[in-house]
Amino acid sequence: MQNNNRKVFDNLISRTKIYLVIILLLLVIISIQNTQWVIPSIIILALVVIYTYFANNKRKNEISETLQDLTISVDSAAKSTLINSPFPLLILETDGNIIWRSSKFVSEFENIDMNTYIDDIILKIKQEIEKGKTIDKYAKAPQYLEEEITIEDKIYRVISKFVHSNNKEKKAKKEYMIMVYFIDITENVTLQQKYTDTRSCVEIISIDNYEENMQLMDAEEKPQIVAEIDKAVLEWANQTNGILIKTDRSSYICVFEQRYLESVKEDKFSILDKIKEIHTSEKIPFTLSIAISNEGDTDKDKYKSAQMAMDLVLGRGGDQAVIRENEIYRFFGGRAQEVEKRTKVKARVVAHALENLMRESDKVMIMGHTNPDIDAMGSSLGIYRLAKSLGKNAYIIHNGEGSAIENFKLELEKEPEYEDVLITKEVAMENIEENTLLVIVDTHKRNFVEAPEILQKVEKVAVIDHHRRSEDYIEDATLTFQEVYASSAAELVTELLQYAETNVELKTIEAESLYAGIMMDTKNFTFKTGVRTFEAAAYLRKCGVDIIRVKKWFQSDLFSFNKIAEIVKSAEMVNDTIAVAINPNTEKDTNLVCAKAADELLTISDITASFVLGNMGEKICISGRSIGDINVQVILEKLGGGGHITLAGAQVENMTMEEAKKLLIEKIHEYFDEIKG
Repeated sequence: MQNNNRKVFDNLISRTKIYLVIILLLLVIISIQNTQWVIPSIIILALVVIYTYFANNKRKNEISETLQDLTISVDSAAKSTLINSPFPLLILETDGNIIWRSSKFVSEFENIDMNTYIDDIILKIKQEIEKGKTIDKYAKAPQYLEEEITIEDKIYRVISKFVHSNNKEKKAKKEYMIMVYFIDITENVTLQQKYTDTRSCVEIISIDNYEENMQLMDAEEKPQIVAEIDKAVLEWANQTNGILIKTDRSSYICVFEQRYLESVKEDKFSILDKIKEIHTSEKIPFTLSIAISNEGDTDKDKYKSAQMAMDLVLGRGGDQAVIRENEIYRFFGGRAQEVEKRTKVKARVVAHALENLMRESDKVMIMGHTNPDIDAMGSSLGIYRLAKSLGKNAYIIHNGEGSAIENFKLELEKEPEYEDVLITKEVAMENIEENTLLVIVDTHKRNFVEAPEILQKVEKVAVIDHHRRSEDYIEDATLTFQEVYASSAAELVTELLQYAETNVELKTIEAESLYAGIMMDTKNFTFKTGVRTFEAAAYLRKCGVDIIRVKKWFQSDLFSFNKIAEIVKSAEMVNDTIAVAINPNTEKDTNLVCAKAADELLTISDITASFVLGNMGEKICISGRSIGDINVQVILEKLGGGGHITLAGAQVENMTMEEAKKLLIEKIHEYFDEIKG
């Protein structure tokens, strides 16, 4: 308060000095014009100074008395407020000793031992101080230290503040006290929780293979099967006390309160397995896809969010559920093989749509994933030929990497036409125009394409992929052809070429690269091989594929074969049927060697899945393979990877090889625990 008095007095004196200077200047001007006024001016100035001196002293005394009265009133009110605080209040020393407690504190915690809680509060305050701030800074800062604690059955917001001690003996030592307020927020927290619990969640349920199965069933069997499915879905929805509406023959919408969301997670969507138990006379099970979302201010917003989640589930092959919560997707299920569609209508529609996009574009650029394999390169060449058949300038973005296609690239270099077709991303960036179409093949991940910066620059994007959809998929694509039932991107591109309105004549190298892509992803037509896979291969065979020449592209030298054999030899068994091995060498084609070793492990009896880890320098790659009984995609998604049920991969950073192996084994055990649970 003394500082405030001094400021008021200083301001008063400053203003008076200004007035005296003005009066002096006026008297000087008058005296210069008329010398007779010199002596009267001196007398007048002296009288003004004397009057000002006495007047200022009087005003100082009056202000001092007023401020003193105000200080006494404020101090008295502050002390009264402190003593009669409506909140429990403690005053502590910095070592935790209690100096004083309010009457409200005594009555509130009369039967509770508060020593433990107070010790915790002091400990957390000290932890905050250790982060870099001194007590002095905390005392001067306007903010308080806040935290929430639970005492018995109540929740309190504890507010702490450092204040200077008024003890004259301690003041010299810059001692401080801690004022701690306890504000009961139990009712607020309860209301907030009640509000959260009563918010709605929107759920979409879809039968994946409804139409296909119905076509195979007898007319008498259909009503019975439909009734069984409806009953199972209704019983499951009743567990959440939700409202279930059947929107069409194969889809349902359910709205339930968020309080039941945790129980749905714990149940792990048992309805997925229950539906599979409903068999038709053809012994073909039904599967469900389920999407739940609680994101959005209105039920309409939540429904749109659930629809986006459903697109993601269907893009991953169905037979699984996803919960969209706090901008995070959480997946459940997904252990069944994808069901191959029996209609090619979509392929024909997409082929026509892609042709129209190309006709409307001035230039076509094609891009695969980083470190492209023969599937990505073969698909790129197929799209390139389609664009050239339409008379468009087309280019394939390739940065020279991709040890998996070295033999193929040697063959491609013999073709003069492709000398200027393969361009780097730097050249592509310079040649992108406003009306350029970018076609992405064999990937749908925004951060996994050959050049992400090009994806950001173009406005028209088409995506052709066969992998299960991941969370970071390209959302704003103009055209998306993503079919997880397909064996490879090459198979999808071959179908598009077959159904294009324009007559496309594939060159031999293009047909062979597409055939090689199918052959590689199916492991010589062993995995994920459906009727349409053989139809695509037959079409390519008619285009002049030399199977022996393609076979040579996949041949390994004796040194590489021995490396793979050593990896296979070092494999360890997990859960009796899963092989885990490590590639000890660090080399540029580590991921390729790991993939080949994982494939080789599957040729051994009793091994249903294999994982091979390799050191890529800054990262550790993991290749996963399965014969179909185990979903390697779900396992490697837990490590940030993805792929298919039978083929998947992942990369981890900031880990040693042993740490990565240990983490992988943990995720394998976690996968089996989820199945059992």
